[in-house]
Amino acid sequence: MSLPNDYLERVYAGVLGKLIGVYLGRPFEGWTYDKIMKELGPIEYYVHEKLGDPLVITDDDVAGTFTFIRALEDYDLSENLSAEDIGKLWLNYIVEKRAILWWGGNGNSTEHTAWLNLKRGIPAPASGSIETNGLTVAEQIGAQIFIDGWALVAPGKPALAAKLAKQAGSVSHDGESVYAGMLWAAMEAEAFLSADIDHLLDTGLAQIPASSKIAKLIADIRGWHAQMPDWRDCRQKIQDNYGYDKYSGNCHVMPNHALMIMTMLYAPDDFSKGQMIVNTSGWDTDCNAGNVGCLHGIMLGLEGLNMGPDWRGPIADRMLISSADGGNSINDAVRMAYYIANLGRQLDGQPALDAPKDGAQFHFSLSGSVQGFQLVSGEGAVSPSNDALEISSNGGAVVATTPMFAPLDVIRMRTYDLMATPLVYSGQKVSACVTASLQNDKPITVALRMRHYGANDILVDCTSPTRMLEPGEEAMLDWILPDTGAQPIAEMGLMIDSRDGGTVMLDCMGWSGTPELTLTKPKEEGDFWHRAWVNGVDVFSKHFPESFHISHDRGEGVILHGTRDWVDYTVEADLVVHLGSSAGVIARAQGLRRYYAARVTRDGKFELVRQYDDTFEVLASAEISMAFDETIPITLTVNGLNLSAVTGDTSLSVTDTSDVAISCGAIGLMVADGAASANTVRVSAPKGA
Repeated sequence: MSLPNDYLERVYAGVLGKLIGVYLGRPFEGWTYDKIMKELGPIEYYVHEKLGDPLVITDDDVAGTFTFIRALEDYDLSENLSAEDIGKLWLNYIVEKRAILWWGGNGNSTEHTAWLNLKRGIPAPASGSIETNGLTVAEQIGAQIFIDGWALVAPGKPALAAKLAKQAGSVSHDGESVYAGMLWAAMEAEAFLSADIDHLLDTGLAQIPASSKIAKLIADIRGWHAQMPDWRDCRQKIQDNYGYDKYSGNCHVMPNHALMIMTMLYAPDDFSKGQMIVNTSGWDTDCNAGNVGCLHGIMLGLEGLNMGPDWRGPIADRMLISSADGGNSINDAVRMAYYIANLGRQLDGQPALDAPKDGAQFHFSLSGSVQGFQLVSGEGAVSPSNDALEISSNGGAVVATTPMFAPLDVIRMRTYDLMATPLVYSGQKVSACVTASLQNDKPITVALRMRHYGANDILVDCTSPTRMLEPGEEAMLDWILPDTGAQPIAEMGLMIDSRDGGTVMLDCMGWSGTPELTLTKPKEEGDFWHRAWVNGVDVFSKHFPESFHISHDRGEGVILHGTRDWVDYTVEADLVVHLGSSAGVIARAQGLRRYYAARVTRDGKFELVRQYDDTFEVLASAEISMAFDETIPITLTVNGLNLSAVTGDTSLSVTDTSDVAISCGAIGLMVADGAASANTVRVSAPKGA
């Protein structure tokens, strides 16, 4: 069966539906129906401001859904992806007690329990089984809330979506929770072909045992729906028969699945009504609304999302994906839609889509997309327009930017940390193609605008040389990003200026090149320079005199900085080992367990090593003199397949032609069983190239 002609756009609508539901339901997650009605009333639009929360936040529903799907790229891009491989992905991308999951404790949080099992060497699916963890832990909601990606890569293939959802869900869950995830994934996959809710339910039921409790629950709700015109009456029946009081644990799958099924029966073709019902009904609102939103998005497409209130405008495509791959954390729905659609195409035996507009990171190629751009100063507007972004001024200077790193709002986010690194860095070239509107009466001034963090985390504006554009004139703006004094770049965008007002079309914007930067504790210190590193150690303290002081109690810990845009480069550090079995400098990191490193060991070795999932290999080694608390300069260069490392008079080199050679990724520092520090870490073009 061929892919739907509108496959990419429907994936985009599904991703947006997921984001809208999660961000709408997150502020009052866990509330009961009665509390919601008393304090908020029916949920008909975003209520985050009433509760003092940001709108776009870190959340397990988003982070897990759009991280776990990466197992297809990282392990087995086939229909036979295994639970064991997805479990390995957990260990690579999940930073303990900081990223993706609710870290509620062993035996309390199902995902935390499963992660501890994986860490102890219990592979999936045993890591999530009833036999290992007991029924109560295994049947909480998590296997359901992360399944949307598996459906989005299997359009019109419900059996495949259910199969992949089963493998993924079994990493942490079992029993009815996995059945619920399989059923919903099958429904979403079939929704690419049908908007008949009864057909979708029958399709989902065909993928799970007829004797399952989920199947009986659905039969009950279908019966109540046929008898009760008002969804509120059905909700009461669910509370009476499947409420939280009927199940042990803190967030069982059965009550929440019931609300999702009810919602789709009472609002099969109305996205806004569906969000009102599922959110007003309470319990695990962000999870339930996210799954319902994704299904509705696939069924109804962008047109369905655009009916009713403006759901898309406030979100502006933004999404945050906290994981050990910090360069993937600041993301948007367009970028994710292309990523997922290309996975689906390759699973179907088709080539990936060509990157729009010569690979520009921001290209606005999907209908209504803005990829995070919002007005940050001036009087004007930002709006999508025919595969471009329209930025207009009502008079005077206007600035529109998109996030490049963690926003200031991160300090107000509850429950879930954001592990992230900036997308762009000093020394890289940013380019943008712009056109002045023919409707402008006079020339208009344009420039690229960067905002980076500064002292006390105040954003500092930097502007490229300006250009004056005549009406209708097109220009390519190029700018080598200046040194920010080691402060992370928070936003990038465009400034336009016209006393009488005017409009500029931003066709695309992107960046390229190797960073040229020295990372150290800034002279004017804030908090965000420290937040710009993925923290995978027990202690990463900004209160020691050194710029980077890390320690890890047992085994190996890392801190990481940079993105997978980084390919060939040199990283240098003045490392001091205070205690431990080894410490070193990392290059081409793709998570916690995929990287190269040049390290020194307590027994007097200088080694060039590769960590790849469970496999650790010393690629080259030499004897050195090593002592605690002495500065050890280390230089590590990655250039194509060639790796080289230097400390003092000792050098190592190797060509990695293995099947697991790592082609790109972030830099970092590592330490095992102790503490290490560095005052400066430098990144530059590869030395000796």
